[in-house]
Amino acid sequence: MTALGRYLVRGAAAVVTGAAGGAARSDATDVRLADGVVVELGRGLAPRPGERVLDASHCVVTPGWVNTHHHLFQSLLKGVPAGLDLTLMPWLQAVPYRHRGAFDEATLRLAARVGLVELLLSGCTTVADHHYLYYPGMAYDASAALFDEAERLGLRFMLLRGGATQVRQVEAGAPAHLRPETLDGMLADLERTVARFHQRGTRPMRRVAFAPTTINFSLRADELKPAARSARALGVPLHSHLSETVSTIEQVGELHGMTPVEFAAEHEWVGTDVWFAHLVHASPAEQRLLAATGTGIAHCPQSNARLGSGVAPAPALARLGAPVSIGVDGAASNEAADMASELHFAWLVHRAHAGSRTRARPEGEGEAGADAVSAHDVMHWASAGGARVLGFDGVGTLAPGMAADLAVWSLDDPRFFGLHDPAIAPVASGARPKLKWLLCDGRIVAEDDTIPGVDLAALRDEARAAVRRLAQG
Repeated sequence: MTALGRYLVRGAAAVVTGAAGGAARSDATDVRLADGVVVELGRGLAPRPGERVLDASHCVVTPGWVNTHHHLFQSLLKGVPAGLDLTLMPWLQAVPYRHRGAFDEATLRLAARVGLVELLLSGCTTVADHHYLYYPGMAYDASAALFDEAERLGLRFMLLRGGATQVRQVEAGAPAHLRPETLDGMLADLERTVARFHQRGTRPMRRVAFAPTTINFSLRADELKPAARSARALGVPLHSHLSETVSTIEQVGELHGMTPVEFAAEHEWVGTDVWFAHLVHASPAEQRLLAATGTGIAHCPQSNARLGSGVAPAPALARLGAPVSIGVDGAASNEAADMASELHFAWLVHRAHAGSRTRARPEGEGEAGADAVSAHDVMHWASAGGARVLGFDGVGTLAPGMAADLAVWSLDDPRFFGLHDPAIAPVASGARPKLKWLLCDGRIVAEDDTIPGVDLAALRDEARAAVRRLAQG
């Protein structure tokens, strides 16, 4: 990570702003940055004294991506054989729950470093991590460790403070040191974490959310309202998993006689300060309720496909006006936990899903679905949409006064030769372009696909050794 500087990104083949609709693509070729913000966009801008010129010829410039749902500790649990062909509930038991007791501070830090490096090299400058490995009497501060690892790489970071006051059946028999927290203990730790790390105002580098792992399982129903009110009194937003699989719908219906989103609304877990990961099985009525309350989604299409969960109605939610963002989810259920592959898959899967519902004429409507989601829709979800969901004001779009978070992608690989519109390259071409520069808060955090101060070979060797230890139990 370099010092805060003054830069002129010059001569780009395309500049993507991250805004919605007609403003998604700028006519500019140049972007001027100073004091951590975008100063101006234009064409043929002349360098000023003291500016470093970043030659963006044959490159596309995009905002830094905003990842709204991750599980960084799972970065050392990719492709665990016991969980490769399982749906969510048995996968949880076979992979993250089985191995979570092995995550001491050193292992957590290594996993976080692997995950953050993977995200950074995919153009991500803001990461929200849903961390839920908390238990009474922990010997280390997991939240502080995660903030520290993100700060070392120069990234914006949001801790989604997870945990549970009760365990699901699949978690039964967990070791004593992984027993659930009390609500008072969880909220007391949340208050301490907020006081230490949570930043308010524009262009924050650190934020905190209250994020019990799954609201219909992780807290008792009578704890949900008090917990939400306590978090809101601290001024932090709310997050959780919801409606990831059909079993959630079945269980909430059996226990509470309502749908998962209705259950959330009944217990004050909807609003502009709330977003849920997945929402794969949100019904049309639930979608309308989410949109009406301004409740957002962290859309995780690759993980949902990998676990056989389904395809979330993200385009429908976007049309209704609900906040839509992209989350890559944990690497244990998404072995390519990076924003580049997530965006490409998000662009394709909704077209395939829409097309799969079409029927031949005259009974059906004939061929359709190829316009279900555009490349610019997906890039908007991954930038401005993500910043909106997380509450990172002043972040997510390339416009004067906004944070100087941007990626400069080289299109010199043969994969991009012949591409008529370079602006769609980061989504449409199916591979990550070379990252010529990545800037976060006006600082260069990656250059020529390398991260200053990070020895990738050493990190690889550490990860391999950790995987061997985890595999041996």
